[in-house]
Amino acid sequence: MTRRPRRNRKNEAVRAMMRETRLTADNLVYPMFIVDGENQKQEISSLQGNYRWSVDLLVKEVEECMKLGLRNFMFFPKVEEELKDEIGSYSYNPDNFYLNAFRTLKKHFPEINIITDVALDPYSSDGHDGIVKDGKIVNDETNVVLAKMAVEQARAGADIIGPSDMMDGRIEAIRNALDEEGFEDVSIMSYTAKYASAFYGPFRDALDSAPKESSKDIPKDKKTYQMDPANKREALLEADLDYMEGADFMMVKPATFYLDIIHMLKSNYDIPIAAYNVSGEIAMLKAACEKGWLDYNTAMPEMLLSIKRAGADVIISYLAKDYCEMVK
Repeated sequence: MTRRPRRNRKNEAVRAMMRETRLTADNLVYPMFIVDGENQKQEISSLQGNYRWSVDLLVKEVEECMKLGLRNFMFFPKVEEELKDEIGSYSYNPDNFYLNAFRTLKKHFPEINIITDVALDPYSSDGHDGIVKDGKIVNDETNVVLAKMAVEQARAGADIIGPSDMMDGRIEAIRNALDEEGFEDVSIMSYTAKYASAFYGPFRDALDSAPKESSKDIPKDKKTYQMDPANKREALLEADLDYMEGADFMMVKPATFYLDIIHMLKSNYDIPIAAYNVSGEIAMLKAACEKGWLDYNTAMPEMLLSIKRAGADVIISYLAKDYCEMVK
C-alpha cells in the first residue's frame, strides 16, 4: 500500500501538525445574562453553569474570563415585568440598567468586545421580538424601535450590534440610524438565518421572554418571522438582503443542527460567518454528561470544533469559558 492515511495519525505531535481546524479563544463569544441590583448570581436551572449576574459581580466574572483569553462577550438583560410594555420602550431608555452595565464594563475593561442583542422580546409585555397589533407582528413599526435601541446601545459602548428579531429590512434601518448618529464604526452582526427552533427553551427561561399566552390575539410562537427549519435555500435570500443592507457579518442560529447552513453561507459570502450554539444544544450535552452517557471533556470541544469546521469564523457559546479553562 503506497497510501496509508494512518501514518498521519500515529502520535499526537503528528496529529497536531496535520490538524486542519483550530479553535481558539479569539473565535469564541461568551453570552451572559444581566439582572438589575447588587450581589446577584442567580443560577439558571435549565442551563446549568450559567447565571444571571448583577453588574458588580459581572465585572468580576468578566475579569476571570479575560484571564482565560476571552475578550468577546454578548449580554442579555432580564427585565422585570413592571418595566415591560407593548412597544418595549425600556429597551431604548438611556438610563436602563443594562446600558449602565455596558458603561461600567467599558470603564473597567475598555479592551473587551461588547456584542448586544437587538429585539423586543426581553422588553415586551407580549414576549415577541416585534410589536403585536391585531394578532400580527408588525414589521416596519418594529424597525423604528429597533433602530432607537441600537443607537442607545452604541452610545453606551457597544462594539457590535446583534439584531436577533428577524424583521425584514432591519439591518438597513439600524445601519442608517447608527450612521446618522456618528456611529459608523459600530458593526452589525445580523442573525441572518435564525430558525424557529425548539432549542431556545432554556434561554427563554433565563430572560422570561417566551411569547405570552394571556391573550388570544397574541401569536403563540415566532413562526411568522423566524425561519422554517425545513428551509435551506431561503437562508441565501436572507443573506443576500442582509449583505446588501450593510451587515458586517452574518449568523446562523442554532449551530449544531444547522451545520449545512453555516457551510453554505461560508461558501457563498465574503464576510465572516458566526454561529450561535444555543441553550437547548448545551442543555442536551450537559444532561447526557451528567447521566454518564457522554464525557464532557471530550464531547464539549468536539461540539465546538464541528461548528468551526463547518465554516463558522465566530462561535457564540455558553461553553466558551469551559473550553478556555480546558485549553488553559
